[in-house]
Amino acid sequence: MLTTKVPTPNTAASTVRAQQMWPLAVISGLLVWAYLPMLSVFADKWLNDPQYSHGLLVPLFSAFLIRRAWREGNYTPKPMPIVGCLLLAVSLAMRAVAGSMLFHQLDAASLLLALVAINVAAGGWPLIKRTGPAIAFLIFMIPLPYELERNVGQPLKTTATVCSTFLLQTLGQPALRDGNLILIDEVRLGVVDACSGLKMLMTFAAFSMGAVLLMDRTRFEKFMIVLGIVPIAIAANVLRITATGLSYVFFTNKGTTEFMHDALGYLMMPIGLALLALELWVLTRLVMEPAPAKALPTEPDPVRVRGLSPMPA
Repeated sequence: MLTTKVPTPNTAASTVRAQQMWPLAVISGLLVWAYLPMLSVFADKWLNDPQYSHGLLVPLFSAFLIRRAWREGNYTPKPMPIVGCLLLAVSLAMRAVAGSMLFHQLDAASLLLALVAINVAAGGWPLIKRTGPAIAFLIFMIPLPYELERNVGQPLKTTATVCSTFLLQTLGQPALRDGNLILIDEVRLGVVDACSGLKMLMTFAAFSMGAVLLMDRTRFEKFMIVLGIVPIAIAANVLRITATGLSYVFFTNKGTTEFMHDALGYLMMPIGLALLALELWVLTRLVMEPAPAKALPTEPDPVRVRGLSPMPA
């Protein structure tokens, strides 16, 4: 006796989603191959520059976001090939300019725009709503240009030096600020580029935006989390510099002070995440979830008698 297996709706939907995904995956793979020289430059930055060590995890998290969005169910594609082709043309123009200027960040921006163009051409707005967060998160894999990095790093160093000096004075230490130096009696604590907090800011921003994309919170709460990225990163760096200054005051052994310096550097991210958790706890207590709308009572249907029309209300 022969039996035939009737496909269930879930199986059929999975097959349709897989058929829709393969062309996008192949084209995206070709794009990655085309941009491989630029990505190899960034990979060297991720491996050798501590400020961008999180860059290795960014593509993996974006892939997780795409998988998570793809499992939400079916969608109705509305391809927009003309708009997609226009965006792709702009992306190619950006890449040509980036190649002539050796501007890797502009080249990376053209890659993100090309990914958007492919999704718009294949599925239109319904598809870009699903893949858009994953594509936008790839911004965190792009190192900052040197000029922007220097212009951002210097104000961060100044802010960290001023706040750390004030906190040390609050704790009873005779701390004085001289430029980016903190003087505590005979201790000279220099806030150099590595202590500016830029690494903490970039890494913590990636973690916070990842949390925003994963959490089921109100828009106000997500907005407050984004606003808190810079203050929390600065606060964690100030606490680290302050604790380092205190360790140099209370310990004279060089090996001990070096160990404390490195250990406090590793503790910056846990401190930042702890402050983020505290912020989420406060927001949970402050923001009330909207109550579900109550259904209005429905009037009973009028009694119908054969041969008679319903009585008016």
